[in-house]
Amino acid sequence: QVQLIESGGGLVQAGGSLRLSCAASGRTGSRYTMGWFRQAPGKEREFVAGISSSDATTAYADFVKGRFTISRDNAKNTVYLQMNSLKPEDTTVYYCAAGATVLDRSPNGIIYWGQGTQVTVSS
Repeated sequence: QVQLIESGGGLVQAGGSLRLSCAASGRTGSRYTMGWFRQAPGKEREFVAGISSSDATTAYADFVKGRFTISRDNAKNTVYLQMNSLKPEDTTVYYCAAGATVLDRSPNGIIYWGQGTQVTVSS
């Protein structure tokens, strides 16, 4: 069983940066494709970014491309999301995800979810 522990959320001004971290427990964490989704109240959970475990293939939602960068350290079983040029529209809860279908850009089929970390961007 894999547990995902998230950190790095907080309050930042528009144009600022945050770095989210997601650590996967257990010795098998590096075998999973991992990524990030976000969900605002009353809205569907949406894909943000993903990265494969084998060849480091990445994928990004159009609304974050050029601003966010996803990376991972397999030795630490940790995935990161560097968020630059943050906008008030980015304000919501961000969830770490693990599973073979992360790069399908859909929450369907995700095996493990983190508890979420709040990101708030003020103007």
